[in-house]
Amino acid sequence: SNNAPGIDIVKFGKSISIILDRINCSGKSILEQYDLATDAYRKYYQYEVITGAIRVTKELIPEAAFREAVANALVHRVWDINASISIAMFEDHIEITSPGGLPVGISKENYLNGGISILRNPIIGNLFYRLRIIEHFGTGIRRINELYLGQNRKPQYTISDSSIKIVLPTITNEKGLTEDENIVFKLLGGRLMSSSEIVSESGFGKSKVLAIFKRL
Repeated sequence: SNNAPGIDIVKFGKSISIILDRINCSGKSILEQYDLATDAYRKYYQYEVITGAIRVTKELIPEAAFREAVANALVHRVWDINASISIAMFEDHIEITSPGGLPVGISKENYLNGGISILRNPIIGNLFYRLRIIEHFGTGIRRINELYLGQNRKPQYTISDSSIKIVLPTITNEKGLTEDENIVFKLLGGRLMSSSEIVSESGFGKSKVLAIFKRL
């Protein structure tokens, strides 16, 4: 463990005034931070569908895109700024914001198009490369974009002198459910839950939860 800033993860409900979960990864190793972020993603953006004897994992946001964005934030963040990487989880998207702008020598176009990588933190970058967390330096953004091919909603990138933010939207739902129905479906996860439990965990009102139950 260490005293360096880590990752601050917040899962919001229907609005930013409803906080369903918060995980602060400060004081943990970089690999622990990465794993905790991935666990939080899987809790809220993956669900299993059972058809006959087959169990299939479905993703509301591509896991590979989330992993790339978190790895990108850890590899390129500025460590002399006492601020954590922020992962804000919403119903229809995830925002990943890392402290510090682009490294000197990389333009916004270079960053978005890939192919050129100046590592701000080469030790972290090489560790992630050896562990196959990242495949090739400078290709993370390109891979994220490829994972959204054919989707109406695309990743968004906001780059300033003090931070880089990646927004990953939810993808088209194959089950034909609305975003709110997906939230309830994901919370159920094949288990029995009362409407009051769903209200507590989703942040939705009771009448809304009952209406979603009826539609499902």
